[in-house]
Parts: sequence; C-alpha cells; structure tokens
Amino acid sequence: MAETAAAAAAAAEAASAETPPFQLGKPRFQQTSFYGRFRHFLDIIDPRTLFVTESRLKEAVQLLEDYKHGTLPPGVTNEQLWSAQKIKQAILHPDTNEKIFMPFRMSGYIPFGTPIVVGLLLPNQTLASTIFWQWLNQSHNACVNYANRNATKPLPASKFIQGYLGAVISAVSIAVGLNALVQRANKFTPATRLLIQRFVPFPAVASANICNVVLMRHNELEEGIDVLDGDGNIVGSSRIAARHALIETALTRVVLPMPILVLPPIIMSVLEKTFLLQSRPRLLLPVQSFVCLAAFGLALPLAISLFPQMSEAQSSIRCTSWLPRGKIPGGQGSWLCILRA
Repeated sequence: MAETAAAAAAAAEAASAETPPFQLGKPRFQQTSFYGRFRHFLDIIDPRTLFVTESRLKEAVQLLEDYKHGTLPPGVTNEQLWSAQKIKQAILHPDTNEKIFMPFRMSGYIPFGTPIVVGLLLPNQTLASTIFWQWLNQSHNACVNYANRNATKPLPASKFIQGYLGAVISAVSIAVGLNALVQRANKFTPATRLLIQRFVPFPAVASANICNVVLMRHNELEEGIDVLDGDGNIVGSSRIAARHALIETALTRVVLPMPILVLPPIIMSVLEKTFLLQSRPRLLLPVQSFVCLAAFGLALPLAISLFPQMSEAQSSIRCTSWLPRGKIPGGQGSWLCILRA
C-alpha cells in the first residue's frame, strides 16, 4: 500500500512538473511551433466541454476570478487553473461573457458539423438535395462565425449578410454547375461519373470559403490591420500585413475542407468494394458517417494550426517609420516598421 501511494504521489508530481505555470488569458501551449498550436486547438475543439454542467462552469469562473484577485484557496494546482480556463473559454464568449449556443461553439463544430458533411457527400444527389446541403453547410458556418465574432469591434449586420449570401450563392452555383457538367460528360462511364460527383463538394465549399473571407474582410486591404509591438501595444497599421493575413486565412479555409471532403470519397470507394458492405448495404451510411467524423476530427485542428494567430514576418520594404519587432494579428512573419502599400 505504501509503495502504491508513493507511486501515485510520484506520478502526480511528475504531471505537475510537466504542466506550465498558469497565465490568465494566455494559451497553455507555445504558439511559436506547429505542435504547440495543434495541442492548443485540440483543447479548443474538445467536445467533452459540451457536457460541462452549470455548476462546474460557475466553479471554473470563480476559480479564475479568485486567481485574478489573488484570493486563491490553498492547494490549487496549475492543472486545475488551466482546466478552469479551458472550460470558460469553450462555453463563454470572451468579450460578452455570455454562453455561446452549443451547436455554434468551437467544441461543437465537429459533432454538429459531421452530419452536414455526411449529407454533402451522399451519392446520387438530386438538384434539390445538392442545394439544401450546400445551403445548410454555409448557414452553419455563418452561425459559428457570428457566435464567435469579435464583439469589441462589431461589424455591421450587412457585412455578415453580404458574406453569407456570397458564400451560399457561390457554393450552390459551383456544386450545381459541376454536377451538370459531369452528367453531360458522355465519355465517362456511370461508375466514373458517380465517383467524380463525390468530389464536387470540395471545390464548391472551398470557393465559398474564399468568397466569404474576401467579402467579410476586403476593407482591411484598404484600411490595413493593427501592427503590435512586443508588448502587445498598437503602434500602427499596415495594408501589406492585411494582405498577408487575408491570404493565409483564405489558404486555411481551402485546406480545412480538403481532407474532410476529399478523403472520405476515396476511402468509401475502396470500402464499398469489400464483401462486408456489398453484402450489408445498410452499413454504408454508418460507415461513411464514421469516416467523415474521423476526417473532420483530424482536419480541423491541423488546418487551424497552420498559421499563428499572432505572428512575425521580416520585411525589407522601405518604411514610413521604424518600429520595434512587432506582431501582426492573423498574419505570419515580424514587421520592423509601419508598412504602407
């Protein structure tokens, strides 16, 4: 018994040693490396936070308030503080402190988004079903974006509506147009046409994502985005930085749906030839749902970890005024000066 207790104490001490010191409002993992960002976003999309009770949420918020005011009870560990912050950030909006509706939380993006992905990839879709699933997907994305918006700098409702309509129109137009072209391609066999049609959702969704980003953020190209110094103080604005940020955001929006909408059709085309699924066609939908869930769970954290939210970029362009090495929200790389296009 004594040896067991000693082993448990040693394990707890080792776990405590691996836990970084708590910093209120800061990420638990280093954001300078891809692996650190990947672990950070795994925490953000952790679906277990969907099941946190109201009492547990209040305990987490109170623990962080005690830390903020220096009144923590004795014995509170860094792990408990990080866990409390994870719960609060997953459920409450950082600007308004209001609860985010469960389907629109980042932790709910995969559980609630997977049925939509399954619908997008259903074979032999009609015109009506194609339009419905593309509309539903863009509507879900719009709700997630709005629920997690920056409330300190609110955009006019017209901006969200413009981005939403642009995304829906582009997604539906491309999906319907490509399906029509495939159907008219007489050189393809029916099996080949069916296989190609399964890949149609990817270009439709990727194009809609780019359209949404451009419509929502095109003003930044003219006005620039804030440039920060090493202490997080705003020291100017840059249109070049805005262009970098816009490009990287658009790339992320293209990479994100790629494994979600490309891998499942490839995997399912192989699995459908197996004896199990040919003899039990009723298993097709459950198997496809599982494949989509796995692809979604892998793709989301990988895609949003590609670029740091606050990053640095070297620049040798002539500057209007010099600054310390700064950081650019949503960009990549370190501006040594205020840049003007």
